[in-house]
Amino acid sequence: MAVLYSTVGHGGGSGYLAVLAIAAIAPEQMRPTALLLNMVVSSIATWKFSSTSVFRKDLFIPLICASIPAAFIGGFVEVPSQIYKPIVGVVLLFAAVRLFVPIKGSEHTKKPILLFVLVSGTCIGFLSGIIGVGGGIFLSPLILLFGWTTAKQTAAISAPFILVNSISGLGGIALENSSLQVDFSFVAPLAIAVVVGGFIGASFGSTRLGHQSLRTVLGAVLLIASGKMFLTMQGPSNQETPIAIKSTYE
Repeated sequence: MAVLYSTVGHGGGSGYLAVLAIAAIAPEQMRPTALLLNMVVSSIATWKFSSTSVFRKDLFIPLICASIPAAFIGGFVEVPSQIYKPIVGVVLLFAAVRLFVPIKGSEHTKKPILLFVLVSGTCIGFLSGIIGVGGGIFLSPLILLFGWTTAKQTAAISAPFILVNSISGLGGIALENSSLQVDFSFVAPLAIAVVVGGFIGASFGSTRLGHQSLRTVLGAVLLIASGKMFLTMQGPSNQETPIAIKSTYE
């Protein structure tokens, strides 16, 4: 996941959520774990893509000014499992569809409207904090769709955007729970894996933006994970029903 996502300047949050969903990790652990891994890979991607000299400070600054506080608030919001699962399922489905679509970006960009940039940053940040992603899967298609950036500029902006939003969202989660509900013995080997993958992917992507065949494979994985999230939405309630009936008769 880290290799594939980092080729386009992303941290891989939705990919990690997909893996954690398939592995049946508890929802309260999915958000902080995905954000921690996101921070690691987006840091590497930020470093590698910063050398491309296509960074758009004029667009990045208003985006993060709006998204950082929104991501913190979103991280502070604790979503019940029965609501969190369908939300993640929809996000993974959206990410999968986006990965099936080839990256396109004109070399001619338009000047964005500041108000719309601020509103976009706020919405992306808040949603990212709630779900446990850095927001790259929302930001990239948005700024390409409106012609604000080229494909290479999009990757250069997405990496640091994901990094700061992941930190902000993680801060909100930590404040809400008074600590991070993660097993660091479980996260540590994952972090090592994503460091290796992120370095490989970002090194390749910063010089040659990702192959569509790799994006298609990743999209298929996200589709599977999305389906799993929807299929397990009623899992806990189905298991609890016999217990409730038994206690009633006793």
